[in-house]
Amino acid sequence: MGYLMAETITPTGRERRFQDSEILVSKTDTRGRITYCNKQFRDIAGYSNKELISQPHSLVRHPEMPRTVFKILWGAIEAKREVFAYVKNLCSNGDHYWVFAHVTPTYNGQGEVIGYHSSRRSPNFTAIETIIDPLYRQLCSTENQHTNRKQGLEAGYAQLNDLLKEKAVTYDQFVLSF
Repeated sequence: MGYLMAETITPTGRERRFQDSEILVSKTDTRGRITYCNKQFRDIAGYSNKELISQPHSLVRHPEMPRTVFKILWGAIEAKREVFAYVKNLCSNGDHYWVFAHVTPTYNGQGEVIGYHSSRRSPNFTAIETIIDPLYRQLCSTENQHTNRKQGLEAGYAQLNDLLKEKAVTYDQFVLSF
C-alpha cells in the first residue's frame, strides 16, 4: 500500500470507542515510522498489519488535532522524556477515536534512542467533552488563522503555554489532572 495521508480521508464525524481493558500499542523508529502495532490498534484504526508497518504514524492523525500538541509530544520524547497526551485519531474509513497516550523513548544497550513506544488507553470522555475537545478546537483555530504554518504553530503553542501559566501547571500536570 502507498502512504495514504490522513488528509485524503474525509472525516465522518462518527466516533469509535474501545474497551477500558484494551491497550492500543505501537512502536516506531526515530522518524515516526511504524515498526510494530498490536491487534487492538489495527482493529480500531481499520488497517491491516501490512498497511501500517513502515508507514508514518501520522497516517492516523486526525485533521482536527492541533499541531501544538505534537510539538509538545516530539519535544518531550526527543529530550528522552515520557509524555502523556489526549489524541484524536482518524480511522481508515474516516471515523475517529480518542486515546490517552503514553509515549516513551526506546533505548538500545548503549543508551541511545532507537525508536518510540506508545501505549494508549481509553480516555476520560468527560474531560474530552468539557476541556480537551474545546481546547483543541481553539488551538486549531489559532493555528489556522495564519497562512504561514510555522507562525500558526508558534501562535497555538503560545496560546497553550499561556493557559498553562494561568493554571500554574506544566503540560504533564494538566493532562494528568483529569
